[in-house]
Amino acid sequence: MSTATVTAIERVLNILEAFQTSQRPLSLTELAAVADVPKSTCHGIVQTLMARGYLYTLVRPRSLYPTRRIYDVARDIVEKDPFIERAMPVLERLRDTTRETVILGKRQGDTAIYLQVIEGLHVIRYTATPGEIKPLHSSSIGKALLGGLKESDLRAWLKDRQLPAITAATQTDHEALILELQNSRRAGYFVTRGENVSDVWAVASFLTLDRETLAIAVAGPRNRMEGYIGEYAKVLALTCGLLARQQTGDKS
Repeated sequence: MSTATVTAIERVLNILEAFQTSQRPLSLTELAAVADVPKSTCHGIVQTLMARGYLYTLVRPRSLYPTRRIYDVARDIVEKDPFIERAMPVLERLRDTTRETVILGKRQGDTAIYLQVIEGLHVIRYTATPGEIKPLHSSSIGKALLGGLKESDLRAWLKDRQLPAITAATQTDHEALILELQNSRRAGYFVTRGENVSDVWAVASFLTLDRETLAIAVAGPRNRMEGYIGEYAKVLALTCGLLARQQTGDKS
């Protein structure tokens, strides 16, 4: 894929996210500014989106806003997600049991991507959104996914790789990380203690569904999580086991 094509896609996404950020109709000039897209380019993209029924115009004041078609397309896609649809009831039960934020994620290249986030029930809670990209070495989801690798594969991935310090607590030493992941795998769960977001602790486990390795995490503020890591790890193990049994039942 050419750089020009990638740039064009980024600009379309910037325009859609500009409406999400502004949460109101925008004039072409405002939209170009918020999306950081040249006005002439923005005009061309807007015309295409209007022709496909994704944007409509308002006369007074002259402005633009997305139609419901964007929502309908996104909803239809999400409803057929191969993992989310099956996992949602189980993930919601995990959230209700722990009252903390629950995350489903998988590896995407050299990062972890959040596929679903069910926010905790407390007023003060860890907040994230589906689609967020996180480092493998500093997030609980990422650690669980790395922990699912064979040691040889893990060492191959780490070879000549810099592990940036996301926070002051991030583990950046290769051997120390390998040892931690090995011990965590034996324990059956993986923990981050303010390594990706300061003062946020999380515990995660990995599982395999349809030959895909996924990870589930429970995350929250340190003051609530610190004394419950072991308890939440047990609930996570039950959750992963239930999802695995559901898959077996679906195929029988």
